[in-house]
Amino acid sequence: MHLNPNLTWQRVEQRFEAEADPIRKRNLGLVLAHMKAEAQMDIEGVVATLTEKPRYRTYGTPEDNPVMNPEGSKDAVRAFYDATIVQTGAHRLEFDCDRVIADEGGVFTEGVMRMAYPGRTLVGMGIEVDDPDAYYLHESRMGIVWPVDGREERLTGEEVYSVGDGFEGIADRKISLEDIVELDPAA
Repeated sequence: MHLNPNLTWQRVEQRFEAEADPIRKRNLGLVLAHMKAEAQMDIEGVVATLTEKPRYRTYGTPEDNPVMNPEGSKDAVRAFYDATIVQTGAHRLEFDCDRVIADEGGVFTEGVMRMAYPGRTLVGMGIEVDDPDAYYLHESRMGIVWPVDGREERLTGEEVYSVGDGFEGIADRKISLEDIVELDPAA
């Protein structure tokens, strides 16, 4: 098993480079900047791509869960990234996109999301693993709608759809840090 965070924006970047329409190119550029900032754990860079009152929806989680569905402020989005990526230590991720669709209202990306979760985080979540010092691969099919506010020229957030429980069987998907490709510093 390997995890390559540099794949996350590869297809979006290809689509961005090929796009001739200025509005669609802007929209793809926002998603590209967002993805790269997220991979670098640059939360302020992520927030810079968002409108003043962003709205995230993670379908499959309770709508009234403010951590997984932050809404109305950039501080709520900061708390989301802090709780889901920074505090968990699950910042090593790869979104292997196989579909990118762009129009005047936003962008849609689809592919396989892989995240390396520290064993200690999984133990804290009640998942038994054989080595709390190892990493384990969370994997699920994901589609993300990236709506764009044309007036602010920023993303209004993310609408995430996932298939399957990436934690199911995670204890059997051990991955070492050597199997995780370093983030390209030019990203």
